[in-house]
Amino acid sequence: MTNEKVRLSVGAAGGRVFAAVVGVLFTAFGAVFVLLPIFADRLLARLTGAGDPFPSYDDARDLPPGLLPPELNGGATDSPLGPARFVGLCGLPVVLLGLYLLLRVLRTAAWLDGTRASVRGALGSRTVDLATAEVQGGAVVHRAGDAGVRVPSLVARDRDSGRRITIPLQGMGLATLPPYELRALADAITAGRPAEGRDADAHALARQLRTMADNPLGR
Repeated sequence: MTNEKVRLSVGAAGGRVFAAVVGVLFTAFGAVFVLLPIFADRLLARLTGAGDPFPSYDDARDLPPGLLPPELNGGATDSPLGPARFVGLCGLPVVLLGLYLLLRVLRTAAWLDGTRASVRGALGSRTVDLATAEVQGGAVVHRAGDAGVRVPSLVARDRDSGRRITIPLQGMGLATLPPYELRALADAITAGRPAEGRDADAHALARQLRTMADNPLGR
């Protein structure tokens, strides 16, 4: 068992590229939807002459205060679009969704520090000690275009706090994580863990990880 920090090559390269493209498109579309009413409002104001100020204050100084235009009386001018100018706010959720997808692509990572495995997502990270956690096999689905690809994964849950992490066992552009990383995960799971009782399944899972590491080509 080594205490060296191991960065795990999690994620599918194609899935990350797809998520990044979708995130950029969502962000751009939402931003256009938000900004379009603002520019349209200004354009209509110029075309219709709405809100045009007097050439100078001297032109309006003889008018009663009640007849002064809003820009000279401290009031707000009416928008040619009226309430429709607030439609652009509907684009904010789209912008936020696009930014979330981009953050997920840029920030998602996993690493192993001794027996402690950490997984970082778009908005936060979680850490679980694999030597004492409940571990089992699972699967995650990576989007690749219109299709979903099921990827084997390691699921670990802290017995005390209930904190849970999922580590995909697929490397970027690879069928599985590199052998060194698979063996590091197996060693972390079995470090100081009894081989009998409720921990027997954890040892069986570690043996599967070592088998994957010994047979990276899947032959």
